[in-house]
Amino acid sequence: MSNSKLEQLRLAKEKIAKGGGEDRIKKQHEKGKLTARERLNLLFDEGSFVEIDAFVEHRSTNFGMEKTKAPGEGVVSGYGTVNGRLVFSYAQDFTVIGGSLGEMHAAKITKAQDMALKMGAPLVGFNDSGGARIQEGVDALAGYGNIFYRNTIASGVIPQISVIMGPCAGGAVYSPALTDFIFMTDQTSMMFITGPEVIKTVTGENVTQEELGGAMTHNRISGVAHFISPTEQETIERIKILLSYLPSNNLEDAPVFDTGDNLNRLEEKLNEIIPDNPNKPYDMKEIIGSLADNGDFFEVQPYFAQNILTGFIRLNGKSVGVIASQPKVLAGCLDINASDKAARFIRTCDAFNIPLLTLVDVPGFLPGTDQEYGGIIRHGAKMLYAYSEATVPKVTVITRKAYGGAYIAMCSRHLNADLVLAWPTAEIAVMGPEGAANIIFKKEIEGAKDPAAMRGEKIKEYRDTVSNPYTAAARGYVDDVIEPSATRQRIISSFDMLASKRQSLPSKKHGNMPL
Repeated sequence: MSNSKLEQLRLAKEKIAKGGGEDRIKKQHEKGKLTARERLNLLFDEGSFVEIDAFVEHRSTNFGMEKTKAPGEGVVSGYGTVNGRLVFSYAQDFTVIGGSLGEMHAAKITKAQDMALKMGAPLVGFNDSGGARIQEGVDALAGYGNIFYRNTIASGVIPQISVIMGPCAGGAVYSPALTDFIFMTDQTSMMFITGPEVIKTVTGENVTQEELGGAMTHNRISGVAHFISPTEQETIERIKILLSYLPSNNLEDAPVFDTGDNLNRLEEKLNEIIPDNPNKPYDMKEIIGSLADNGDFFEVQPYFAQNILTGFIRLNGKSVGVIASQPKVLAGCLDINASDKAARFIRTCDAFNIPLLTLVDVPGFLPGTDQEYGGIIRHGAKMLYAYSEATVPKVTVITRKAYGGAYIAMCSRHLNADLVLAWPTAEIAVMGPEGAANIIFKKEIEGAKDPAAMRGEKIKEYRDTVSNPYTAAARGYVDDVIEPSATRQRIISSFDMLASKRQSLPSKKHGNMPL
């Protein structure tokens, strides 16, 4: 082969690698943003990324597009290894026509999606785009539709991670929304269906881009996103951590690590963590940290619906998904957002063979007209549905309150939990002792010489008779009442026993989840 041919190849690849050119790369850096290739280099193991479709070009001739060159068609796609495991990825290049999506841009993304699905490997998509390439009209819209379709078909088969690294507006937001996890970077990520100008024209509202669709808006208020980091580098590091908890696909198990933590470790402080006053809060994260290998808890959606905690830990080196009440927020009540957050996380873990640990301290569903009008019945049912449908090993630990329908919803024996353990401080009943005493002993309390003293006696009577773990244990609804300090040991033993669990659901096209 002549040297001129090789030189031609090298020059062509160099030109593509420069994207929109030095000036646009400089502007990208001035905004605190990395380029598409810099992001991919940070994600993948050094030297492992293999680019595909580098020479793809658009074929639009509308509105002078035939004169517009778009190196790499505004998106870089390919595969490589992340901590030694195969991962596919695409990264939109904002330096090339604003990362806008046209027919061939979309074709590069869908090829990466198809390859990831065939190979059973995770897909990480970096979104940084001005949206649909208007000059290409319906071809651009078709491109989005093709991406959405593949997101849906791959759902529950391979982990799909969306990383918002700039603007993501209009129809473009629906690809991330269809994936398993969304990462955003503070101050530089944006997601919205319609921008501030359109909103002002239609509704008269004045809102900034950051208020409308910034990273914290979607992490705290809407619940659309799962993670927020201050820099793109930290965002990418957290993606790597998340991947370490997940299997490559639905036919595999998550990787097992030697964490060096003693599986028989006792935690004496757990014997004292529940306050004597049943209405006093405590931090459930302390319990999760005590149970987890090396105290590591990778929390998912830490800013949204903080009355329930979701995230990943390792127990004896194996990935476990945790759903836990948080007594510090709304007393740990379940509400609309908490139900949605938990149901989504439960189904994600079940799809990818990750066992579920549920820690329960729940006084009930949050009362109020806002909740009823917002559909708490429908939203709460999602959680019941998700737990009932999940076939992975399910272990539940009741630390304190487990009242009413919320007791059932938090993976009780009645939703087919495999093992239910309770601490001696557990209170399992239709409602709290105070409310129950007011109803059951209303006449005695009202007719007593000292109603307050009588009420106190009746509350104690109800608590001793019904509101304790032993009544439920006597019925077999609780498998054992354990010392809190031995909880780690017991749950690791439980998951080891459940490792060979096999459960099949009735044959059907799919269930009808209350959405």
